[in-house]
Amino acid sequence: MSIRVGDNKRFLVTGDGKPFFYLADTAWELFHRLDREQAVRYLQTRADQGFNVVQAVALAELDGLTDPNPYGRLPLIDRDPTRPAVTAGSGAPGTDAYDYWEHVDFVTDEANQRGLVIALLPTWGSWVVDENRRVFTRENARTYGEFLGRRYQDKGVIWVLGGDRKAGGFEEVWRAMARGIAEGVSAAGRDEGDAALMTFHPPGTATSSTWFHDDPWLDFNMQQTGHRPAHVSQTAERIARDYARTPVKPVLDGEPLYEDHPIRPQPAEFGYSFDAHVRQRAYASVFAGACGVAYGHHSVWQMYAPGRRPISGPLFFWQEAIHRPGAGQMRHLRALIESRPFVSRVPDQSLVADPLDGSQRIQATRGDGYAFIYSGEGRPFIVDLGKIGGERLAARWFNPRNGAVFPAEGGTIGRRGTREFTPPSAGLGSDWVLVLDDASRRFPVPGTGPAAQ
Repeated sequence: MSIRVGDNKRFLVTGDGKPFFYLADTAWELFHRLDREQAVRYLQTRADQGFNVVQAVALAELDGLTDPNPYGRLPLIDRDPTRPAVTAGSGAPGTDAYDYWEHVDFVTDEANQRGLVIALLPTWGSWVVDENRRVFTRENARTYGEFLGRRYQDKGVIWVLGGDRKAGGFEEVWRAMARGIAEGVSAAGRDEGDAALMTFHPPGTATSSTWFHDDPWLDFNMQQTGHRPAHVSQTAERIARDYARTPVKPVLDGEPLYEDHPIRPQPAEFGYSFDAHVRQRAYASVFAGACGVAYGHHSVWQMYAPGRRPISGPLFFWQEAIHRPGAGQMRHLRALIESRPFVSRVPDQSLVADPLDGSQRIQATRGDGYAFIYSGEGRPFIVDLGKIGGERLAARWFNPRNGAVFPAEGGTIGRRGTREFTPPSAGLGSDWVLVLDDASRRFPVPGTGPAAQ
């Protein structure tokens, strides 16, 4: 499956022009730490849960250049990016012929077969930026990028440069890697503009636009709003700033607060996140104009398992963590977005009288004949009904926890003046979406089927 930027420059679409809502899981250590059987188990679970993207790293963060994968293989010879450790031919897992890159091939193919695109980070940012780990230069970054571009040009891949590091001072290294990927793709007979969709994964509270917004290779912006309380992360506000930039490019949050993650900067004060926090970040960013969102679980990104050194206190092993509530709830956001005309959707906070802030935020978006309004903690809100098309509006509540739908305010209301809506419940964990439809459009029940685009 190939993915590209849509004609209106706000959303992603498939190669044949169908809207593509980027719903990713974060599995940074997928290639490095899981064997074939484990990888298939993980991928099938995420596909069943409604994800369509998996974010993973070729040169992994956790000692990925010196700690072998489950088959004892390393990605590079002598930590040299110009010398990928590739053997001649192919072999069975566990044999010398089954090299690191064959394993990456296998996992990528298994993902694609399940409808999952790999958001592939060529390297974690530390191997470019950190003084005591750095292995990349402008010259070898281009060579390595070309290797990857050639090898993966015909697979379902979105290219994600960066990896949790600022680009300042190393912009030319990243640009060289992007150039190499594009050259590798085009050398294999593909049009690089269509086949090499690229972005950049920044560190916490940062955005790719800071360094690369005007670069032609950066097709869409990626934020990392990070693992802090809602009033600090300001997810919707950050998305809105990139949404307003010119030239126009899609934007999404590639690393919001993970589920079951210590909430920084003071975990002792704020504790661990749970599914309610995950939903708040996801709906706020998408309704603020994002073309999708990434989910993450603190145990899953690192593939934490018995015998492995824990990073920042994971609560579960990955095999259990893939079934945590937040992961299963992300499908409802995707289903809701896909059940209405996709590419006409815009953020519109003028729909609500007082958007509030932090975890209580009221976030509004509208499209051709409909509006969605999210209340992060079930707080009441006042809506300007005149901004939505149609003489009569079908009003329904959508439950982000389970996708359930039921009428609001009697089901059908007039499209005039303002009106207060009170969600069915309130408090942390009681988030709701008000769906207002032009009744004459006869859209499907929210979240139950794709709308005509």
